[in-house]
Amino acid sequence: MVDPPDLYGRDSCVDPSELRRASSLQDAAAAEETPRSSSFSYAAARTPRAGAAAARGKTQLLTEEQPFALHEDQASERSRASHRSRFLSDAERLVAMDPSKTRESFAQVDHREDQWAWHEKPVAAILEDFEVDAARGLDADAARKRLAQNGPNSLEAEKKAPIYVIFVLQFTNVIIGLLMAAAIASIALQEFVEGLAIIAIVTLNAVIATIQEHNASNALEALQKMTSPQCVVLRDGGRQVQIPSEQLVTGDIVVLTTGDIVPADIRLIFSSDFKVNEMILTGESEDVLKKYDAYMSRSEKLTADNMVFASTSVATGNATGVVVETGMSTRVGSIATLLKGGNADGSRPNCWRRFVDKYYPKMTPLQQSLHHLGVVMGTVVLGICVIVFVVGMVRDNADPKNPDRPVWLNMVMVAVSLAVSAVPEGLPMVVTICLSTGTADMVKKHVLVRKLAAVESLGASSVICTDKTGTLTEGKMTAVKMWSDSVVYDITGTGFTPTGDILRNGVSQIQPPSVSIPVRTTLLSAVLCSNTSLQQEESDTGAPLWVPMGNSSEAPLVVAAAKAGIWREEAMKTYPRLAEVPFSSTRKMMITVNELPAGEPRLDLLQLPAKTMYVANVKGAPNYIAKNCTQVLRTDGSVSTMHERGRNSILEAVDALSSQALRVLAIAIRPLDRMPFSEDEDDIEAKFEALCAPLVFVGLVASIDPPREGVKDAIHTARQASIRTVMITGDYLKTAVAIARDIDLLPTGADAESQAVDCGVLRPRQNVYLPDAELDEITSQVSVFARAKPEDKIEIVKSLQRQGHVAAMTGDGVNDAPALKEADIGVAMGIAGTAVAKGASDMILTDDNFCSIVSAVEKGREIYGNIQRFVCFLLSTNFGEITVIFTAIAVGMPNPLEPLQILVLNLFADGMAAVALSLEKGDGTVMSERPRPRSEHIIFGRLWVLVLSNAFLIATGALIVFTCGLYWNFKNVLLDDITAGIDADSGEEAYRNVVCSRWMGLGNGWQAYSNCGARALNGTYLFDESIRSLDFYESDDLLCYGGDYECVSEGTSRSQTMAFVYITTMEMLRAYTARSFTKSVFKDMFSNKWMQMAAVGSLTLTLSVTNIPVIQDDLFGFSYIEWYEWMFSMMFALVMVAFGETLKCLYRRRDRSKLRKAAEEEYAGMVEEIRTLRNHIEHLEGKWESEMQQLRLRVGDDHPVSHSPNGNSTLTSSSSDSSEEGAVPL
Repeated sequence: MVDPPDLYGRDSCVDPSELRRASSLQDAAAAEETPRSSSFSYAAARTPRAGAAAARGKTQLLTEEQPFALHEDQASERSRASHRSRFLSDAERLVAMDPSKTRESFAQVDHREDQWAWHEKPVAAILEDFEVDAARGLDADAARKRLAQNGPNSLEAEKKAPIYVIFVLQFTNVIIGLLMAAAIASIALQEFVEGLAIIAIVTLNAVIATIQEHNASNALEALQKMTSPQCVVLRDGGRQVQIPSEQLVTGDIVVLTTGDIVPADIRLIFSSDFKVNEMILTGESEDVLKKYDAYMSRSEKLTADNMVFASTSVATGNATGVVVETGMSTRVGSIATLLKGGNADGSRPNCWRRFVDKYYPKMTPLQQSLHHLGVVMGTVVLGICVIVFVVGMVRDNADPKNPDRPVWLNMVMVAVSLAVSAVPEGLPMVVTICLSTGTADMVKKHVLVRKLAAVESLGASSVICTDKTGTLTEGKMTAVKMWSDSVVYDITGTGFTPTGDILRNGVSQIQPPSVSIPVRTTLLSAVLCSNTSLQQEESDTGAPLWVPMGNSSEAPLVVAAAKAGIWREEAMKTYPRLAEVPFSSTRKMMITVNELPAGEPRLDLLQLPAKTMYVANVKGAPNYIAKNCTQVLRTDGSVSTMHERGRNSILEAVDALSSQALRVLAIAIRPLDRMPFSEDEDDIEAKFEALCAPLVFVGLVASIDPPREGVKDAIHTARQASIRTVMITGDYLKTAVAIARDIDLLPTGADAESQAVDCGVLRPRQNVYLPDAELDEITSQVSVFARAKPEDKIEIVKSLQRQGHVAAMTGDGVNDAPALKEADIGVAMGIAGTAVAKGASDMILTDDNFCSIVSAVEKGREIYGNIQRFVCFLLSTNFGEITVIFTAIAVGMPNPLEPLQILVLNLFADGMAAVALSLEKGDGTVMSERPRPRSEHIIFGRLWVLVLSNAFLIATGALIVFTCGLYWNFKNVLLDDITAGIDADSGEEAYRNVVCSRWMGLGNGWQAYSNCGARALNGTYLFDESIRSLDFYESDDLLCYGGDYECVSEGTSRSQTMAFVYITTMEMLRAYTARSFTKSVFKDMFSNKWMQMAAVGSLTLTLSVTNIPVIQDDLFGFSYIEWYEWMFSMMFALVMVAFGETLKCLYRRRDRSKLRKAAEEEYAGMVEEIRTLRNHIEHLEGKWESEMQQLRLRVGDDHPVSHSPNGNSTLTSSSSDSSEEGAVPL
């Protein structure tokens, strides 16, 4: 088939007759290629929208003679804008697929596409459906009507979740629910201070989390930034008009050229050397050749060759097409519909489903663990509260500090105390602070965290699923090797920066005195046969950025040439281009004819025949070019005849380079003394036939999308941490395996057949996936998946999750977005990543470096370890408090701690220490441990032993201290004995028979002298304990001190104060021991400065609430205690901490014993293996001696067997004068 001429330059007009002729040729070709059995119905491909547009009226077409040329300045400016749009905002363009959907969702989209089948329908039928002429376009009125009917060509906006919704959702946590229940109960009982304090801390935690989530980017909001701002269409009889892309309608004829962003889904009508970069949809960086006359039936290709899709970019060439879908009906729109929770058929799920999908995403492992912990704690607390309430009511427990309070109300307050003590009030806040500070640290490691709870999830990852292009590789095709005349040259440098060298055995071939003629000729010819230029721009940071403008497959050629000092702009001026035969899939090569400078038959350093005036430069597939070559350029610059052996050596070199995942292009030239065709020759095929042979073979250039620097080390580090790295790519299997071997993803000696598969194996029957069991068996072994579709990535991730893995997914393209959100942790690339990938991810690598993810894993493990430490720390305190209160009430003692006292203890004393624990630095061993299992709770096994043992120590010590306080104050410890003389209904006589212990001292340190009974004085209950006050005198042995002093309430408060001092002191000391579950407290004891600050803060808080007037008594219910009571409480805390440290010592001894036993067993196994090996060697030696003896017997005395000095057995002559030369080695 004949390609139409280039009709779509910005300064040229389209001949309508040519348009019609090409359209007819295309339709005829399509009809000819369509199988006769096909019963495709064109009516089925017609959308309701198109039909509605056709029914609204016929389009008024103007005369075809009306010009439609775009002004040159406008075209230039639009081209520059397009280039800026393409190269500066690719990383911000996005398209989104809902990763929460299964492949059924994708099947819905595929079904709709199959129903429309625009790629299978002839262009004439499409134009008829939309009532448009390809040469004239729509008129303004028809376009206006369709725009009003169908709406703008843009994606529907999804409103962000209101900030109040985000705030309210922070209260859906189980632990938060328990806290709020305790707060409401406190307020209902008019304990306003306790209730408001709990609400304040819960609200503070919600505010921190809300701010973090509110600042996260919204994927659908970024989706709207994808649409191309401007596009060129044919309107009003064929005039080229530049319009905003939002005004594009179905049936519009769009003109596309290099650098444009495709504004809608378009079926091509014409094309000329037209290539599109579809990386945003497919994830692959290689440009795709699009042909208007390509017949597409159902195939395995991800995109049709005769269509272009919204938000992809034009790499090179020109094309014209008819818009078939706009807005939400495009491929991008279909994906956006799924992201918004709709179905591909346009229907919407019910309100409840949308709310759940939007506001209740799947929980991370940490959230699951905390949720499980909250449920367990809630159940336990509820049970204990009920038991305590019943026991208290049966025992008729009164409150000695509030004798007028009814028993049932007193037991309700005790139950509230239990609830407050059971729930770690500081846990949500400390977790949030830990994750936030970890996030700040990870920013320094080039990792931006979008969701706080995802920080620790990455640390739990056991598998990292990653795309190849742009993630493991740079996404930039780079020339790395050249070959000419059996000589291999190495090209240094990375990316598009034109710095580097071309070496042969380490010697530069582009610097004097070793300038290579084949090297310079190959690169110059490649540049002359390219349409891509290298330009320098300014990056967002202000640093210089080199960008290839044009075809990505030509980029490595022009960059390599620039390294040799050959720049396309200068070369084109020296050797002007006169003709071009563009690359096509049938010709497999591109040819340009360039004019040589007058009187200089030279191509740079290469001397050409004397009469040469022009040179044809050819690049393309090596096998096609090699068969057309009759001569070859030699290393010394001479040209000789190419024989079959030389042609075979070229193909062998191509095979060798291709096996290294290199993409190889051949370069050839043809000297011309005249043009082989006339100037007015328009037939491309005629030009090709005149130029394609005979050729002079010049060289090969091999390019690769190079691995990112440090990727190999990162994969090795991940492997040491027992983390699998799985490559999922759209590349062919051979290329994927070569890259995997290059980066050590497939270690040396690994069997590629068992560890690398084509994703077609996963869905052997018409996209129907294997059963879960078979799929899991494959994914458990395979490390490289090739030719992957987006839904394949989701199935692989889900399969790994079924096996108990915590799966992380890294990627940068749109095709990665579904798996990014389906995975437990999605990691997007910050520079090359599309905005949808960022919006679908949990964290972003700001430097696009795969190595950063390993640092993030290490930090995630450190954070999780810290969370485990302070959760154990807080839970042991809470369980200790529960045990103290429950035991005290059960045995008939007063309540050791009031609700507000517990709240101060949990929030501030313990909270400061917990925050310090959350800021612990790692010890460098976390990456030598295996990832924790998905099913493992945050507290398990040994940790529960530590939590419960420390809780027991806290409870035991607190009960002993509290008991001592009661005895010192009352000479009794049981509530019934203390309140035996109290009659709550007797008014002033209530305390007449109550006596206080002579060991109770006043706050000023006065010593008690004797017991003193109650006396009514000035309407108050007075109790005397001092012999030094002369306020009131009754007798020589009984003095009463004036003032408002009641010994029962005071004695209980003193005992509670002693218990509080003990617990705060023990927790302050125990925080140091909690820094490690096994290491001694004295190892690096003061390395965490935050722990010292927390200790000082805790001590200051304890002194403040127990000594400052008003705060001490009126607010918290504490009393002054004597110095010896302080010392007793603090020293007893030190004793209890010592017991806890002893327990860790026993653990260390047990661990060492286990390690010693394991080492001994391993040593014994090695000894046994050595013994077995020695026995085997002895057996072989005996067998060898036996065989040698038999050989001697067979040979006889005439040819005895001797042994040569080197150990080889030889046959020698029996004669005494035989020489060593006569020996024949066996």
